[in-house]
Amino acid sequence: MNKLIVISGPSGVGKGTIVNELLKKGDYALSISCTTRPPRRGEKEGISYFFISREKFEAMIEEDGFLEYDNHFDNYYGTPKDFVQKQLQTKNVILEIEVNGALNAKRSYPEAILIMILPPNFEELKARLTGRGTESPEKIEKRLGRISYELSLKDKYDFAVVNDDLQRAVAEIENLIKSKQ
Repeated sequence: MNKLIVISGPSGVGKGTIVNELLKKGDYALSISCTTRPPRRGEKEGISYFFISREKFEAMIEEDGFLEYDNHFDNYYGTPKDFVQKQLQTKNVILEIEVNGALNAKRSYPEAILIMILPPNFEELKARLTGRGTESPEKIEKRLGRISYELSLKDKYDFAVVNDDLQRAVAEIENLIKSKQ
């Protein structure tokens, strides 16, 4: 049976990089979330996200169309149920989502494996966030202010993995997933 793997952690911790490494292995499919935020440079519709209007998102909420959803930094993010169920028929599915969404996904799908990615330390995380150059200093401060809340939820996850070395972290995640047979 294929598994639903939920990966989350603070902004800048390297979730996307880890997920991309797992996807290279071929045993995984990436769930694509819906969002009401505008695309960032380089993001593509139907690959990075399904970029939809607030009105359409709220209609999908009413229709019970999400495995999970949350309002995060003034935008909705959600995992469309139908998309995940279709992907699970052929591969393990990875959700890369924030902590509230992860906990909601676990309630909706108790078999989900929750993995929190942790930074080696706060200074490294701050350097990663500012170094990617995608957000204003105000947005970076807002994201940094959320870190303690996100980390306070790590005990609700099945596993926590420190991303201090990419290949080691990816190997650890693969072993944890295999251990949940």
